[in-house]
Amino acid sequence: MKDRLIRQLGLFDSTMMMMGIVIGSGIFLTTGIMAQAVPSAPMILLVWLLGGLLILAGALTYAELGVSLPEAGGQYVYLREAYGQLYGFLFGWKMFLVNMTGSIAALGVAFAEYFGSFFPFLSTKEIVFSSKLGSYTYTLSRGQLVAVAVIILLSAVNYVGVTFGKTIQNVLTVIKIGTILFFVIFGFAFARGASIDLSINPEGWSFAQLLTGFGLAFVSVFWAFDGWNNINYVAGEITNPKRNLKFALIMGTLGIILLYFFTNVIYFLALPVGEMKGIVTVAERASSSLFGATAAGVISAMILISILGALNGCIFVGPRVYYAMARDGLFFKKVGGVHPRFKTPGFSLVLQAIWASLLALTGTFEQLFTFAMFAGILFWVLAAAAIFTLRKKRPDLPRPYKAWGYPVVPLIFIVALSGILLNTLVRRPVESLAGVALMIVGIPVYFMWKKKNSS
Repeated sequence: MKDRLIRQLGLFDSTMMMMGIVIGSGIFLTTGIMAQAVPSAPMILLVWLLGGLLILAGALTYAELGVSLPEAGGQYVYLREAYGQLYGFLFGWKMFLVNMTGSIAALGVAFAEYFGSFFPFLSTKEIVFSSKLGSYTYTLSRGQLVAVAVIILLSAVNYVGVTFGKTIQNVLTVIKIGTILFFVIFGFAFARGASIDLSINPEGWSFAQLLTGFGLAFVSVFWAFDGWNNINYVAGEITNPKRNLKFALIMGTLGIILLYFFTNVIYFLALPVGEMKGIVTVAERASSSLFGATAAGVISAMILISILGALNGCIFVGPRVYYAMARDGLFFKKVGGVHPRFKTPGFSLVLQAIWASLLALTGTFEQLFTFAMFAGILFWVLAAAAIFTLRKKRPDLPRPYKAWGYPVVPLIFIVALSGILLNTLVRRPVESLAGVALMIVGIPVYFMWKKKNSS
């Protein structure tokens, strides 16, 4: 049909899209933040490993949902089919307002921060406008303008065709995987003779402090893995989705777990955990320690490419959710259209670019990251639970693949993430409750759209 998206993504495209979205800035920025929550190298490595295995459990669960309902929208579709349109709408609502556009904005600002290390006059420290509004001071930097420019540029590329978007994604993902592998291989070579401090509790924290810190560190790991499920949003454009979606999810997740774990091993071979605490640019610090000061520039370039690939992938997949919502009459009708020539959700891409650009102009990387994650993890849990609801509600739904380890594997994912959510609510109540409040605000908006659609 002329007004429908067409299937153009093969297995390689889908896997590169999945890995390219996930491997962004998180692996290079979060370990130093984690060291503040739990200052122990073996415990941090354990968090990375367990976090990765939890994401794998989620991928195995989402694979069944994806091949059973291979439509554009992914999680939106699973929530809609399992619990009703309201739940699907609230997911799409927070995705558009915060999670996807917030991630795009955060990646744009992160790109600008590293871009500024090569071109200081375009950095986030170069202020072009400042205005005081009561006790609040708003500042606009040249770096934020760079963030907006790169968001608009990549949105334009994805607007003019799936082929352009997926080609850029494939190239950037291959480059970033290759550079991380080189970092790990040469890291082991240069760190020969070095060892990792295996102390479990070097600072003598209480058990309660260690336990809550351990749980809080998972939030940073999930930020680094955020986007693992985004390939499901474009299920309506994957060729042979019953096979390719499953393999893209599982192979991509396994590959990322290995890359992340060994990258962190290199960090700890290069630096003691005490020197990492609160350091955002931990990859640069570790590279300087291992390879010398000149390596910092190479690492910055590698991170730039990595962020660019994640940013392009998020821009590509996000509009498919708003497209699916609009087809159900729960968003602006024009968002559900497909460009007659380029076969892309053109207006949806434009709307996403505008809102993400506004967020990039109003928030910092850390603020955007913190605000986005709580609501995101909550919907991971709800969507995973949909596997139980749909097996009972729609037993005749074709299931070419059934989740490995069902029901234990999906339950592990749900219970573990529920515990992490509770811990985050206790430790970071303001950010957590802000995400909940946003969803509550979405309820009257949903009924407004329903009324408008029925009339």
